[in-house]
Amino acid sequence: MQIEVNARKRTLQGTGASRRLRRDGKVPGIVYGGKEQPLVIELDHNALMLQLRKESMHSSILTLVVDGQQQQVLLRAVNMHPWRQQVQHVDFQRVLADQRIHMKVPLHFVNAELATAVKFGGALVSHVLNELDVSCLPADLPEFIEVDLKDIQVGQAIHISDLVLPQGVEAVQRAENPVVAVAQVPRAAAAEEETAEAAPAASAVPAAKQPEKAEEKKDEKKK
Repeated sequence: MQIEVNARKRTLQGTGASRRLRRDGKVPGIVYGGKEQPLVIELDHNALMLQLRKESMHSSILTLVVDGQQQQVLLRAVNMHPWRQQVQHVDFQRVLADQRIHMKVPLHFVNAELATAVKFGGALVSHVLNELDVSCLPADLPEFIEVDLKDIQVGQAIHISDLVLPQGVEAVQRAENPVVAVAQVPRAAAAEEETAEAAPAASAVPAAKQPEKAEEKKDEKKK
């Protein structure tokens, strides 16, 4: 999905100029990277906020249009106001078609409701990772990576090595084969199951006989 972001060149810079832009409903930003010099820009705040709500905005190659000129970029940073829903500043990085990029791509988990571990084993699937750092050429960047859970078993973990990545995409791992998702039975449910299994076994054991009150009978005869 192609996302187009509109912007204009910014002539004034500095803290005071940025404050005035924000008061006027604009967002200061910068474009850097590639073979060109950094370019300071301004964007419409409301339009940008709407686009930032889309997941694909954060993991796709964007078409940035600055005064009618198009360039391919990635959204690299969004600085928000500490307590208001207001974007303070945005950073974009230019991309070149022949240079690999590093990007965090969201993981989409599917078919958990079809998994035997969930349907018949009472397990819950925990998502350990929600995004994956990948390296690829801009043209190969996926919008998301799908994680199919239909074959997961109770106690089984899915690792990065188990994922089917699109052609040309490599996972950037900072640890050795991290876990992506795991299926486990909740402790409370496991405890209830153990209790239920133990109950029939306990009922099968005969009750201990009460000792005869021989000593009491002897005392009565003496009297």
